[in-house]
Amino acid sequence: MFKRVDANINLPLVEAEMSAYWDKINAFETSMKNRKNDKTFRFYDGPPFPTGSPHYGNLLAGVIKDIVPRYWTMRGYYVERRFGWDVHGLPIEMEVQKKLNLEDPQQIDEYGIDKFNEACRSQVQTNTDNWEKITRKIGRWVDFENDYNTMDIDFMESVWWVFKELWSKGLIYQDYKVLPYSWAASTPLSNFEANMDYRDVEDPSIYFTLDARNDFKNVVKGDKFLVWTTTPWCIPGNLAIAIGKEIEYSRILLKNNFYWIATDRLFEMSDYEIEIVDISYGEDLIGATYIPAYAEYEHLFKDGAFRIIHSDDTNTESGSGLVSQAPAYGESDFYALKNAKIDVIADPVTLSGRFDKTFKELYGLNVKDADNLIMDQLEERGNLFSKTTEMHSYPFCWRTGTPLIYKAIPTWFVSVEKIRDRMVELNQSTHWVPGFIGEKRFSNWLGNARDWAISRNRYWGSCIPVWINVDDPEDMLCIGSVEELEKLSGQKVTDLHRHYLDDLDIEINGKTYKRTSEVLDCWFESGSMPYGQQHYPFENEENFFDGFPADFIAEGLDQTRGWFYTLTVLAVALFDSVAFKNCITTGMILAEDGRKMSKSLKNYPDPEELLNSYGGDSLRAYLINSPVVRGEPLKFSEEGVKLVTRNIILPLWNSFSFFSTYANADDITLKDLEKASPLNERPMMDRWIISSMQSLIKTVNEKMENYYLYEVIPPLMNFVDELTNWYVRSNRKRFWKEKDENDIDKINAFKTLHEVLLEFSKSMAPVLPFICEKIYQGLIDEEDQSIHYCDYPLANESLIDNELENNIELAKNVIKSVRNLRVKLKLPNKQPLNSVKIITKDKEIEKKLIVISDLIKNEVNIKEVLFDFDVDNWINYEFKPNFKILGPKLGQQMNKVSKYLKNVDKITCDNILQGDGVVIDGIKISSEEIDVIFNKKEDNENQDIVDDFSLVLDTSLDDNLIMERFSRELVSAIQKLRKDTGLDVIDRIILSITSNDDFVKETLRIHKNYVKNETLAVELNFKEKNTKDMIFNKNVSLDIKKLTNDS
Repeated sequence: MFKRVDANINLPLVEAEMSAYWDKINAFETSMKNRKNDKTFRFYDGPPFPTGSPHYGNLLAGVIKDIVPRYWTMRGYYVERRFGWDVHGLPIEMEVQKKLNLEDPQQIDEYGIDKFNEACRSQVQTNTDNWEKITRKIGRWVDFENDYNTMDIDFMESVWWVFKELWSKGLIYQDYKVLPYSWAASTPLSNFEANMDYRDVEDPSIYFTLDARNDFKNVVKGDKFLVWTTTPWCIPGNLAIAIGKEIEYSRILLKNNFYWIATDRLFEMSDYEIEIVDISYGEDLIGATYIPAYAEYEHLFKDGAFRIIHSDDTNTESGSGLVSQAPAYGESDFYALKNAKIDVIADPVTLSGRFDKTFKELYGLNVKDADNLIMDQLEERGNLFSKTTEMHSYPFCWRTGTPLIYKAIPTWFVSVEKIRDRMVELNQSTHWVPGFIGEKRFSNWLGNARDWAISRNRYWGSCIPVWINVDDPEDMLCIGSVEELEKLSGQKVTDLHRHYLDDLDIEINGKTYKRTSEVLDCWFESGSMPYGQQHYPFENEENFFDGFPADFIAEGLDQTRGWFYTLTVLAVALFDSVAFKNCITTGMILAEDGRKMSKSLKNYPDPEELLNSYGGDSLRAYLINSPVVRGEPLKFSEEGVKLVTRNIILPLWNSFSFFSTYANADDITLKDLEKASPLNERPMMDRWIISSMQSLIKTVNEKMENYYLYEVIPPLMNFVDELTNWYVRSNRKRFWKEKDENDIDKINAFKTLHEVLLEFSKSMAPVLPFICEKIYQGLIDEEDQSIHYCDYPLANESLIDNELENNIELAKNVIKSVRNLRVKLKLPNKQPLNSVKIITKDKEIEKKLIVISDLIKNEVNIKEVLFDFDVDNWINYEFKPNFKILGPKLGQQMNKVSKYLKNVDKITCDNILQGDGVVIDGIKISSEEIDVIFNKKEDNENQDIVDDFSLVLDTSLDDNLIMERFSRELVSAIQKLRKDTGLDVIDRIILSITSNDDFVKETLRIHKNYVKNETLAVELNFKEKNTKDMIFNKNVSLDIKKLTNDS
């Protein structure tokens, strides 16, 4: 017998109950064990930083990475699900620095790298509990006990293997380059990291002058070169001025001084009275010398500094056409001096972004804080020409939220440019969702990829495994394993972090090798995740290749320049392969106001509180049915979570509650359901809902197999509507009626609903794991089973009846139209009407509607469905060219066609409607290329247009129809009374009706059985007596008694 459940459900409590049940039966472990010998499906779980609590972006990724593995597990695959932690890098270091009150690398060195790194290790291990709790609440099954950490020696050893493989292929090199630099983190960043956080900021925009040192061609000693910059802090490091050799420059006289400026930029001088004295092209200025604004680097003049040089990047789109060159802080500047054969560099800025003692007045100042002082100094020295500010987009450190600078620094690189064409080519084999992300955005990014700066001047990370000869820096050793290091060093190695390796030297033939001090960019570790989590190639070699490339991966859009990118670089470099076959890229989750979610602004609901209120299933359904899984932004709304609960989960639960209530009341068992008729012998609505179920299964499998998650929820939602608002509602009486030994129709109804709920729950289980498990447990009679052990349903195409589904869809359109007319005409559905007339020339429509006319009559309370084929009495036709089809074909002739179709005669009208099309000035237009619009001939309130036919509702009423309406009003009042008195939906009653109104008496004479059946009244007593109570403007009172064994 089926256990009855309450129609009211507390979703978070049910989900806690299901979680406890899964723990009790070891459901996750068992589901994995059941598939252990099946084919492998591998997905990569991007390891998050265990700092703070998971945000909605983390939860979205977790939901997707639960839905897809659950689905493929039910499809018969073994899907390993190990959680991973990205525990190295700046986020952890920043937390520990703050905790220990350490501001910069110097203080970390003084504190002790060993103590600092161990503090990082401890910090990592304290942050994971909340992640596990939230992950459990969203229903994600993932192995936390067998997790992997990027700080584990096995993972780090695989990272070393990756590095050495690249080294062996000639893809690793060290160079001195200008790179994006985070002074707050005291480390360089890669170019792709510098693109992760651009902000609009207001910065100085100044023109300053540098005086010509000597006469040079048309340049006269003392002439002022007018230079433009938006980074005044770079001026102390200025070593050259860049011009364009093909740009024309003017020597102008202004207030007894001579200035040089690009001729195309003279409008900058519109506020001054100037005289053009001379003109020269840039190539004639190259080689001129000048006096720097600051004298501290004057000694570099003899090495070639403080000269006019050419740069391809100089233009006249902004500024003055003369650009300050500080090669320590600009990549373009760096190469411009190199190309000019000036091999000098000056860098007065420390790794912490502060000026060193070279410039005493600037000492200790952060570079961005020094701007105003430098401008004041320029003004005092007579070098400042003008100053203002401008808004522009500027890169910030995505880790610390501070402005980046560019800084020349020795760095290790991966030669990405050598393999980027191959990356672009191989990327075409990956299936991206949405497609444009991979085909355009990611492909373009790969095509413009630059060599990847992989070293960081930090502490807590995987060490770069390169040992350098202390006497010969060109002599290096690259180590690829713990075993190799132990063999070369003669020491036991138990950890691969800096404080274990910094003092570990290698002696070979009298030569001493010390490890380079840098650690690897944590993005290098993330890109090495496929190998590190398997400890490949030191273990699991066969298992690794069973799942490489990965079948699936999912992360946010920002990872096209992050994790997706680094995975791709390393996979192509190592194996000439993509890293993943299918990729879902999600958009950004914003606050409801469209701004970035901010803890300080409190502009979004706390994830844990939201889960405590609505449960994990509701959040899962909301996220998966949102634009965010199409790569678009989502303005997160708590109201949206409520809506999806109301539209999907609660209606599904109500259908199950309906089944359990009446199955329990009638003692229906699984054995009883076996007596049901074959499907082809069951009523039309049974066959329809089963057919719809099979069509849904077919659609969902197609979408899931292609990772179109955003196309899964809409058909599931539609089916919930079909199940609850169409099937259950239109078949209620089959479940309500008294059980009879030979009542096969009742058994058929229960069998159909049971089958649909069971298969639908399996179909929804990957998306809504909690509620589907709860429903499944109520539909089966087995111990310690889980819906997640089941095979995912596959469509039985023999049960799909497309014609029937189309017929029902047609009926639903008619029903919706009639309901809308009733609302407009203020005729509630309780009021029976004589007929609805279908107006069409299409005999196919008549044929279909005759088959389903009973459904229409029952649903909209109509006595007859009639047909009228004289359409011209009711409809006017309007014809328009289909612009989408005809536009490209006809071009300017479209106006002629459009004008002609506005005024067609009856013969032409009939030709178009019959499919013969029309010829206009020799242009043949087919009927398919013409849009036909139906308009009502007269403004009939009771007429409506439905697709390609019309209908008219007969709204005339007689006494019989009004009495039938009254019987329904009575039933409604009795049902309310039942509810108000606390009766159960299955309780039988003794009903007493009191009235001295002949209309009421006659109504009950005709509709007595209807009233009794609808209200579960086993006895109806009528008392002819006056009463003041009113129902439907009639004096009538009601009394009910629950039927008991003593009644």
